[in-house]
Amino acid sequence: MKALVVGGGIAGPAAALALAKAGIESLVLERRPVIDPEAGSWFTVAPNGLDALRAIDTLEVAQDVGVPSRVNVMYGANGRRLGELSLGRPLDNGLVALTMKRSLMAALLEREAERRGVLVRRGAEVSAVTNAGDHVEATLTDGTVLTADLLVGADGVHSLVRRAIDAQAPAARYVGLTNFGGITRSTPIAADLEPEAWHFIFGSRAFFGAHPTPAGDVVWFVNVPEPEITGERRRNTTEEEWVRRLLPLVRGDGGPAAELVRTGRLELAGDNTYDLRHVPTWSRGRMVIIGDAAHAPSPSSGQGASMALEDAVVLAQSLRDHAELPAAFAAYERVRRDRVERIVAAGARSSSSKIPGPVGRRFQEMMLRLVFRYMITDRSIAWINDHRIQWEDPVGHQLPELARAS
Repeated sequence: MKALVVGGGIAGPAAALALAKAGIESLVLERRPVIDPEAGSWFTVAPNGLDALRAIDTLEVAQDVGVPSRVNVMYGANGRRLGELSLGRPLDNGLVALTMKRSLMAALLEREAERRGVLVRRGAEVSAVTNAGDHVEATLTDGTVLTADLLVGADGVHSLVRRAIDAQAPAARYVGLTNFGGITRSTPIAADLEPEAWHFIFGSRAFFGAHPTPAGDVVWFVNVPEPEITGERRRNTTEEEWVRRLLPLVRGDGGPAAELVRTGRLELAGDNTYDLRHVPTWSRGRMVIIGDAAHAPSPSSGQGASMALEDAVVLAQSLRDHAELPAAFAAYERVRRDRVERIVAAGARSSSSKIPGPVGRRFQEMMLRLVFRYMITDRSIAWINDHRIQWEDPVGHQLPELARAS
């Protein structure tokens, strides 16, 4: 059996690696001709995502480039500590989570896939995909037509494959926040921050996050509540102009946000954030979608990449355990849908808490202290981060665990 995997990033090569472990040959179609491992900003892979990497024998690849993370610490705009949440139960090796460059992780997964014999075609932008009876076709923008036995859409929140499966499929929803990411090198602030921790500030005009690294740097991001940023505005705005825009939004808050932005360097600017709550149809014929193409949680969930990694493993297990594609796709969806849609819903609630409401930030901080003490606790979110997949188990083995978490 041969598969076409449409989309690179993290989901695409992870799917190819999982399929290879299940004995399925694949070709990854990466739109970009070159992947710059230093482009973009940082993200965190949660314990459940690291477990999925372990299942496809790539955990060491992530450990080589990641910074250990174990906890999220929340602060109000005045600098008062609101609460703390563990990032989850450690893996058997003691690792909890890893924070790293998203683009670097994608590049390394792609490289590892190639090392294991997976073919990756770069500069391969797909213009159309078609179920063609006993095979599936992907047409590239240069006119090339590629064929295979099945096609996996790992092409993100604005997925072409999703629309090919269902022309009435919903589009992604803008969550009301634009994202900026940066790094401040060799700063004394790194020593002042709790190590292996994300420090989140519910600011008066923006939401800020910072994470120190063992090298003495601090990586950070700013979420700004505003309308979507157009491509034209993004192209015509310089880094200096973005920084001048960000500084007034964080300057009045307690904590290190203003100093980190002032002395740091932007790596990501004007990135609109989206979620995708419910996609009725995940597969049709010989095509199936995974990751953000099927269910995009808000970045606030911290689960986008981890969900995609879980998808890759479960889809490969399903294809391993079922000889017919419809049965395999149905098993994959049966295992995944309830879990991912609950996580998307939780991420949407988290995003709304970043935006000051009409009652004001002071009242919201009081409520957040209560929420982090009594409602959003390590125990209440354990079903998200503590989820584990055993490659050897028949697909669906984890369903009883999901039922207990409901």
